[in-house]
Amino acid sequence: FTNKAANEMAERIRHLAVEPGVTCCTFHSLCARLLRTYAGRAVLTPNFSIFDQADQTAAMKQAIGRCELSTDNYPPAKMLEAVSQAKNDMVLPEGYEAYAKDWSARSIIPIYEAYQKVLAEQNALDFDDLLLKMAYLLGDDAELRDRLQDQYRFVLVDEYQDTNHAQYLIARGLALDHENLCVTGDPDQSIYGWRGANIHNILEFEEDFPKAKIV
Repeated sequence: FTNKAANEMAERIRHLAVEPGVTCCTFHSLCARLLRTYAGRAVLTPNFSIFDQADQTAAMKQAIGRCELSTDNYPPAKMLEAVSQAKNDMVLPEGYEAYAKDWSARSIIPIYEAYQKVLAEQNALDFDDLLLKMAYLLGDDAELRDRLQDQYRFVLVDEYQDTNHAQYLIARGLALDHENLCVTGDPDQSIYGWRGANIHNILEFEEDFPKAKIV
């Protein structure tokens, strides 16, 4: 979940004298790298910015203002949480009405749309956009998916019980043909449901990959 942990893993790998070319990073870091490399395919510019929490809050406040709504009634933190959950579930603004459970949730649609416009105007993505756009790219661009599957012949995902739906689609997309996917995890240790983790990713792994071996 952190660059610090990923860097520690990468440093240990370097000491194992394995062949060069091993990539070790977080999902977000990998997606940022690939989206810059294949920006045109994702309808992006390679120099896009990545907004941190403070930037996202400022963008959300601007979006709420454009909708002529009050931040007292629509707190930016709550709105960001709702948008983040939607993106983790691969839901775009145009699909949010069907995704929303009630009127209160549906009232977020114009805010979500305005927030995305603010990001686009500033040539920026938030952290969830990195996963969302990469997952859609792997699903929609067969030629690129084949190229990346050839580049990443073996994929290992740690703490798989805490991956969200977008991360699941990215891992599956990278291993769709060769199926050299190894995941480690324990469903009893899933603690990040509050931020989009989907425990079904690990519980249903054998359904997705019937040839999987359990160690």
